[in-house]
Amino acid sequence: MGEETTARPLRADAERSVRLILEAAERLLSQDPGASMEQIAAEAGVSRTTIHRRFAHRQALTDALALSAARQLARAVQDGRPATAPPLVALHRITANVLEVKGAWTFALSLPATPGTEAAALHETMTEHCLTVLERAREDHLIDASADLHWLQRVYYALLGETLHGDPADPMTDPDALAARVVETFLRGAGGGG
Repeated sequence: MGEETTARPLRADAERSVRLILEAAERLLSQDPGASMEQIAAEAGVSRTTIHRRFAHRQALTDALALSAARQLARAVQDGRPATAPPLVALHRITANVLEVKGAWTFALSLPATPGTEAAALHETMTEHCLTVLERAREDHLIDASADLHWLQRVYYALLGETLHGDPADPMTDPDALAARVVETFLRGAGGGG
């Protein structure tokens, strides 16, 4: 028999430990990017040996954090049905889903995806989904036929970023209400009705 080439699934308690560690890493690293593995272990309520058994070094932990967040973000985008839902519905649903995930995983999603990794592939797929929705929105005349979709994608991403990192005094926090604001601003801008 040949060597097994796939990793065995983690036991339920090991999965729980990994989840607790990743959540603790997100909380601590978003406040202090220099937080130690030991501080993260304490925040997660696990021992130093547990964190080092799961993650051999800090880079392994941040890679796992980036991958976990990318997977959640990819699911959020896919749940918006970018290729099948009416474009306006897809844009709103994806926006609300993304705001919810990005709000919970701000640090992890700020990490650059290492080229050639699953996280990088997921980000590329999400970019393609975004362009698909924009192309479909253009076909439905929600976006001007001559619009540069790559530019609009950057504008959309900027609106998402500003929504997440904008005015902390803004009382609006509901992802659906924020998504409505982002989509309205994206599609209509600050111009008058028409």
